[in-house]
Amino acid sequence: MTGSARIQWQGQSLELRPERAVWDPQQRLLLLADLHLGKAETFQAHGIPLPSDGDLGNLNRLLGLASELRPHQVIVLGDLIHSRSGLTAELREKLAALPELLGCPLVLIGGNHDRGSWISGLEAQPSLASGNWWLSHEPETPPNPAWLNLCGHIHPVAVLGQGPDRLRLPCYALDSRSQRLLLPAFGDLTGGHPVPPELERWLIADDQVIALGAS
Repeated sequence: MTGSARIQWQGQSLELRPERAVWDPQQRLLLLADLHLGKAETFQAHGIPLPSDGDLGNLNRLLGLASELRPHQVIVLGDLIHSRSGLTAELREKLAALPELLGCPLVLIGGNHDRGSWISGLEAQPSLASGNWWLSHEPETPPNPAWLNLCGHIHPVAVLGQGPDRLRLPCYALDSRSQRLLLPAFGDLTGGHPVPPELERWLIADDQVIALGAS
């Protein structure tokens, strides 16, 4: 896809997608983090009105990626759901049907928001290795010095400009010294945390992944 960007690590390539997911073409792995499904329902339970159609948009985007790429496996790097209170019967049904709709196994690496929730057929897994990648929810140090840690949790954004013209855009952020690639949050109803400008960054804007570099 022309809107994507590619990076190389120890002879393996990764495609940074504008849909806020990473594609490993060698292993045919689709990697994403921080969907926070059920967040609107969680807020509604506390009297904060939020539209309930956000999950549908996130899931449709995921299914669109799977239809295009035909992955052998989809791995969620934590925080598939936002909280146990938002895990409604309807959402449970959607999650149960998801592997069949994706056409491949779905693996969940447990995140802090997933704790205490049980999802039939989708038991949260600890951090794991796949090829040259160390896959985790929170940033971790890879146990092998040749591996790159792919993780979520941070919801990285890049801040451009100043004052009223300032923009906050989701981004991928590579910390080569710490051997870590931060993935943007896949979910639409998520905030973001600015990452240091000395990290190499790729902005997501207008369905494009744009290399910003480090400063």
